[in-house]
Amino acid sequence: MNISVEAVKEVLSKVLDPNTRKDFVSSKSVKNIQVNGNDVSVEIELGYPAKSQFDSIRTHCVEAIGGLAGVGNISVDVSSKIISHSVQRGIKLMSNVKNIIAVASGKGGVGKSTTAVNLALALSAEGASVGILDADIYGPSQPMMMGISGRPETADGKTMEPLENHGLQVSSIGFMIDPDEPMVWRGPMVTQALQQLLEQTNWRDLDYLIIDMPPGTGDIQLTLSQKVPVTGAVIVTTPQDIALLDARKGLKMFEKVGIPILGIVENMSVHICSNCGHAEHIFGAGGGEKMCADFGVEFLGALPLALAIREQADSGTPTVAADPDGAVAKIYKTIARKIAIKVAEKAKDMSGKFPSIVIKND
Repeated sequence: MNISVEAVKEVLSKVLDPNTRKDFVSSKSVKNIQVNGNDVSVEIELGYPAKSQFDSIRTHCVEAIGGLAGVGNISVDVSSKIISHSVQRGIKLMSNVKNIIAVASGKGGVGKSTTAVNLALALSAEGASVGILDADIYGPSQPMMMGISGRPETADGKTMEPLENHGLQVSSIGFMIDPDEPMVWRGPMVTQALQQLLEQTNWRDLDYLIIDMPPGTGDIQLTLSQKVPVTGAVIVTTPQDIALLDARKGLKMFEKVGIPILGIVENMSVHICSNCGHAEHIFGAGGGEKMCADFGVEFLGALPLALAIREQADSGTPTVAADPDGAVAKIYKTIARKIAIKVAEKAKDMSGKFPSIVIKND
């Protein structure tokens, strides 16, 4: 008895994507089912980067198809395809950047920059093309965290090439100033600098650009919401009440300007003693999850207060690059995958699908 395309589709409709918990057929991940006699070949296309998951997804699909009576050879090809998703109304997408994700916090000192760079590295590790823009003009920290020094090169005197390390493209005002030089600039200069860093950097076909935002809800945040095509924002907080108070303000600001909240990351959630292993909630417990419940947004995950995270970032090799198979890197990768899935579930950008209407006077 020959195998039918419908039979293959039927068994795959019972296989769940371990990351989205949706079946591969209804999520439209199954592409190009081909049956040649009793031999079957299938393509599974994910809307988010998940290189580390390809083998297990392939195995689950092969097992499901293998349950069909009389089936012959089975070929399952798993890949990811990242597309552009919708942004604020009236703002045009960048041609060389598919999705921009802002990583923000209400206040400083909650580990936002460390979280941003590790999430960028985690997306890159899963197979995406990723850049990081250091939007903290007054206190740029990405050059140090990424272990990059030197000036960006320019071929035309108008645009500049991003600097690179650990597989990420990076742009920061920190590359253009002395590390000890304070930025004594008023708001308009700061927002202009942000736009120049974003638009005059020759980003090379990025799936995701992570913007490491400055703390607060000031000029840069306003410029970002009005002029930059942002797919979504991630809020970083610690469990303590004062940090949560400011994080709530940051979240409400993004809501007001029409930028979706992809979720909340709770940093410095628990401290584990390096000597005895005792776990202690130094900054309190459950604050991030309560905030998510209050606002109806996703709790993306909790990160420990660990000496190694700080040491690795300070040395220019953040945790996901320094210890890619470690427990903390695994948490960053899980959070990054959740963010990518939230982006993939958003509406596709259709701005390029409509013809431009030109009215001419004869």
